[in-house]
Amino acid sequence: MRPIARFYAVGFAGVVVQLAALTLLKSGFGVNYLAATVLGVELAVLHNFFWHERWTWGARTQTSRAGWTGRLIRFHLSNGVFSILGNMTLMAILAGRMRVPYLTANLIAISVCSALNFLAADRFVFRAAKQAE
Repeated sequence: MRPIARFYAVGFAGVVVQLAALTLLKSGFGVNYLAATVLGVELAVLHNFFWHERWTWGARTQTSRAGWTGRLIRFHLSNGVFSILGNMTLMAILAGRMRVPYLTANLIAISVCSALNFLAADRFVFRAAKQAE
């Protein structure tokens, strides 16, 4: 399976994690939808990192001299920031101002952020080691 297909398979599972957390926090515990979004995104980011590290880019991480800690930091600085800022901004606009139902708004936000997240993960977080010339 190609990395992009694996990325979106992991991402789909991450969407389930994020939406479940958002629903539980918002509807179950009455947490504000923006705070619940941040917590849901963070859970999804950690979930996705684990699976990208082991499966999506597993071949790259096995041959990488950089440790997983550095990749986790880079993942949070790229995918985490894109996801949290993107989700917060789009949720505030869609759910807050436009009154789109919060789960629908969150699905839209996730979709918008996913292409940026793939590029950041592929080129920055899990980049292939430079070939010796």
